[in-house]
Amino acid sequence: MHRESREMAMSIVKAIDEKKGRDVALLNIQHISSFADYFVIAHGTSTTHAKAIADAVVAKLEEIGIILDHKEGYNDGTWILLDYMSVVVHVFIEDERYFYNLERVWKDATFENVDIL
Repeated sequence: MHRESREMAMSIVKAIDEKKGRDVALLNIQHISSFADYFVIAHGTSTTHAKAIADAVVAKLEEIGIILDHKEGYNDGTWILLDYMSVVVHVFIEDERYFYNLERVWKDATFENVDIL
């Protein structure tokens, strides 16, 4: 499952990049989490931008036959969570991202290179 999760995570990273998402981080949490293999974290410049990023992720994964399991925070747009079971996507606006600082909370995760796109 880990290989499929990584491929899904990279598809998500590409979708975020195509919508000009900022500071994309890919955290491998498989060794410290029982509920997912990866977190993908990024932020947009506004709630409209964050929603556009989230929409692009959902559309890209639907294209390859992967259906979203659960979505939270979309209406507000300051922190949108997209749950794909093995990969969880967090799309913030900048202030919220740095306030919640998931990278610090999950500091034991392995940060993977996303500059290979």
